Amino acid sequence: MGVTDPAGPVMDRDEVDRALARLGAEHEAIETSLLALQDHAGRRLLEGAGLTGVTAERWAATEASITLLWAYFDAYSGALRSAREIRSRRRWSSREDLVELTELLRGEAVTVAGSASAVAGAPTLHGGPGRLSERYSLSALVDRMNELYAASLDVVVAADAVWSALPARIDLLAAELQRTRQLAHSVGVRPGEHPAGDDLERITRTLTRLREQVISDPLAFWVPAQGSSAPGGGRPDTTVYDREARALEDVRREIDAVLTVRQDAEKRLVRLRDVLSRADRTLAEARTARGEVLAKIAATEVPVVSGPPTVLQEQLATAAEYRRQAQWHRLSPLLERLEQKAEEELLRARESLTAVTAPLAVRAELRGRLDAYKAKVARHGLAEEPELVERYEKARRMLWSAPCDLRVAEQAVLRYQQAAAEALGGPGASTVPRQYGPQDSQHGPQDARGESS
Repeated sequence: MGVTDPAGPVMDRDEVDRALARLGAEHEAIETSLLALQDHAGRRLLEGAGLTGVTAERWAATEASITLLWAYFDAYSGALRSAREIRSRRRWSSREDLVELTELLRGEAVTVAGSASAVAGAPTLHGGPGRLSERYSLSALVDRMNELYAASLDVVVAADAVWSALPARIDLLAAELQRTRQLAHSVGVRPGEHPAGDDLERITRTLTRLREQVISDPLAFWVPAQGSSAPGGGRPDTTVYDREARALEDVRREIDAVLTVRQDAEKRLVRLRDVLSRADRTLAEARTARGEVLAKIAATEVPVVSGPPTVLQEQLATAAEYRRQAQWHRLSPLLERLEQKAEEELLRARESLTAVTAPLAVRAELRGRLDAYKAKVARHGLAEEPELVERYEKARRMLWSAPCDLRVAEQAVLRYQQAAAEALGGPGASTVPRQYGPQDSQHGPQDARGESS
């Protein structure tokens, strides 16, 4: 739509002709715009929809504005037609004709019945309600039409944009939701029995309500563009839709996890039984080793070995029952907890065995050290030295007799080391005793196996 020139002095013939040509082009542009608005798909949808809320209020005002637009356009067309008739009276317009044309083209010569504005429910240019008629210049009338057209088009375009974007996306998400519900039902994920089932019910209700609201009140889901004055500037508000789409994706991942459990349940149960069996065997070995340590090692704190936790076996039996009954939604979280606890139990059993057999490992380390020094002395031809023989035999009796006092035995080994070092001409060995306990050895239980006493 265009804008006319402001008023001025009496126009000459050339100015009149140019003004009429410009007004004719504006008339065509305005008519094209109004017809396009009349045929706009969004306007047709608004006319036929059962509207509520913000959209119902704004569409009522917009319909009034469109009615007023056509009244203004008819008045504008009449004024232009009158001007053309005056100009066509004679080839060279008289002074009187030019004055009349100037008043018509530049003055407030266009009259619009006050009833048109009243019926439309729109404010008049001069703001006075109840006036019998309103007078406008062609320029002011075009400005007014531009204003009403932009406001009307903004409502129509915004509603059409929301209807074009959201309902179709909601329908696609609803179809995906239905497929997910069927899949969830097949693996036992149902409302009231699994959180994912409750989520599916909530998403279903939200999407149904959202679609109804979008259809009846599309403008409630329109976010205008900041700083934009163009009609239809903005975007559909997809906040609720996006939130439910993310929630459905979370549920879908949960269902996939349940499906994975259904496929791998037997292998995971077998692996669980194996881990728990290894933990039980390790604890049994630790209990046996503790008795051996108490018999062979004196003056040593040996930790008590607890029995296997029966609760894990009970939960494993429950998991097997869930698998037989195809209760995959219950089996999934139970398997995850059991796998973690079974690994923790195996680690605890291994730590118990290591702690219990630590004194035997320390004794084995002392035996190895004693024999290593004996071999070193023998290589230098000193094996028959009386003092070395005496100290070696004393240390050996302590280490190969039961019960063995590790603290005394180590002192004997240290004394043999010192004597060997002096015999070999080296520095004396350290005589700082070790403090023995379950934590003193890094050797595994295999270091203490196979001794004769």
